[in-house]
Amino acid sequence: MQPYENTNPPAGAEAPRVDITPAAAAVLRRLREAHGPLMFHQSGGCCDGSSPMCFPEGEFRTGESDVLIESLAVEGVAEPVSFWISASQNAAWAHTRLIVDVVEGRGSGFSLEAPEGVRFLIRSKVI
Repeated sequence: MQPYENTNPPAGAEAPRVDITPAAAAVLRRLREAHGPLMFHQSGGCCDGSSPMCFPEGEFRTGESDVLIESLAVEGVAEPVSFWISASQNAAWAHTRLIVDVVEGRGSGFSLEAPEGVRFLIRSKVI
């Protein structure tokens, strides 16, 4: 798996709140092919700690306490991958850039990548 490459935006452009590593993008392409449009919800400590959970778009019910913080454009995926987080966690991480990565090993949650023998995780950078 390739390490995350820091891709800073051009001068004057705003950095995205959520970014994705090439390895995580490759897993998303496979998941998109198998499951259709996708979404993430950043877990707040349930199930697999605070890992981002990947679901078929709309399968995880978001509510008034959730915030859409990014629509990820992933090369090879036809539509954006929405990235949701709870409002309270969003406030706590307001000055943090979240980087979706993937590592080998199974998580303990319900995220789509579990049968692939990998799990998504968040790396972060203060912005």
